[in-house]
Amino acid sequence: MQLANLDMDVLRTLATAMDLGGFAKAAERLGRSQSAVSLQMRKLEQQVGRPLFRRQGRGLALTDAGDVVLGYARRILELNDEAVAAARGMAVEGSVRFGVPQDFGDTWLPAVLARFTRAHPAVMIEARVDRTNGLVERIAQGGLDLALLWGNPPLPHAMAVGRLPMAWIGRKGYVAAPGDTIALALFEPPCVFRQPGIEALERQRQPWRLAFTSPSLAGLWAAAASGLGITVRTRLGLPPLLAALGKASGLPKLPEIGLSLYAAAATPKPAVARLREIVLEELTTVIANASR
Repeated sequence: MQLANLDMDVLRTLATAMDLGGFAKAAERLGRSQSAVSLQMRKLEQQVGRPLFRRQGRGLALTDAGDVVLGYARRILELNDEAVAAARGMAVEGSVRFGVPQDFGDTWLPAVLARFTRAHPAVMIEARVDRTNGLVERIAQGGLDLALLWGNPPLPHAMAVGRLPMAWIGRKGYVAAPGDTIALALFEPPCVFRQPGIEALERQRQPWRLAFTSPSLAGLWAAAASGLGITVRTRLGLPPLLAALGKASGLPKLPEIGLSLYAAAATPKPAVARLREIVLEELTTVIANASR
């Protein structure tokens, strides 16, 4: 059997479409027309020799063969990108002081650091996982080169990278009846999630009380898992016992929250610039998944 050489450009289009939730969004991101993207997908099906997509409502979903190809596509692209980055970054040295909110510390940060370190092993990284206000204080002291922040703090060289829906977080199956006093587990102020949650309850005229407060996200997760109260975050990094509570919970709708990426200089040093590139690439999937 003659093996086909899969087109790297086509594989990248497939992965981008799946990350963003559709070919129209992928076409916009990649600067192509939808017809060009459709042509690429037909070419990929011809190369593989199997249907990769099936109708699902008004859209398309992957077949079993499509799922297999997508998994390999991600691995191929990761190796390709690592090879290019390693070749370009062999001379990159120095250090990067990188700050991230606690929501990203356990589930997202390790993959980012591993990818960066494979490409730039000579760079020393100092990672700080903290609340956004703590990271902003650190920035004011000149202690961070790069930082991911909730909200849109008025900082020089900070760029908006996306918006995510806030969500009520609690034990699975939680339901609030009209007139119930809602027990809340919240960060100590200042907190960009705290006031929007309180204001949403007050607009609905739903009584509430502060049942638990903590400076750490682990503390909030523990309080919510034990039933002490519900909290307000995004869907990022939820522990198994907790869930984002939807309309059936009886709780009011919450707004979106911005996500910003700060750099200490308009033209950062090479190590910081490369880490910023990787962070922005890795955030694409995170934002798309958390927005669904």
